[in-house]
Amino acid sequence: MLIGISPVIGPALLDTLFRMGHGDEIVLADAFFTGDSLNSRVIRADGLRIPALLDGILALINLDSYVEHPVIMMQPVPGDELDLSVERAYREVIDRRWPGTPPTERMERFAFYERTKKAFAVVMTGETVKYGNIILKKGVIPV
Repeated sequence: MLIGISPVIGPALLDTLFRMGHGDEIVLADAFFTGDSLNSRVIRADGLRIPALLDGILALINLDSYVEHPVIMMQPVPGDELDLSVERAYREVIDRRWPGTPPTERMERFAFYERTKKAFAVVMTGETVKYGNIILKKGVIPV
């Protein structure tokens, strides 16, 4: 165990966050996401909820301040309802860790999948909320 690093951040995730460069993206995917079909670098975080992972991750990296939307979530397919409490729970963590982060962008489902293919990594979580997937774009460490 390392001091100051959340216990939800396992060795593989810590290594991945370290290896990511500015502008690289990481997908925090719900338990139903097709991560292995879309990306070759998949990290397992079974049983962990995304807000806890967000808190642990955003204690270690900052979000990209040079892009309009460093945080992206999937928009619902036509006819589906969106549970706004999911984004609120994520934003509570994001805004506490990195105040001033622009609003979350919503992306069409298949465009989200295409973006996932280009992501640095996918973290498969234990999250079970509908439309709980989120993409984070890593920023440059302020000096």
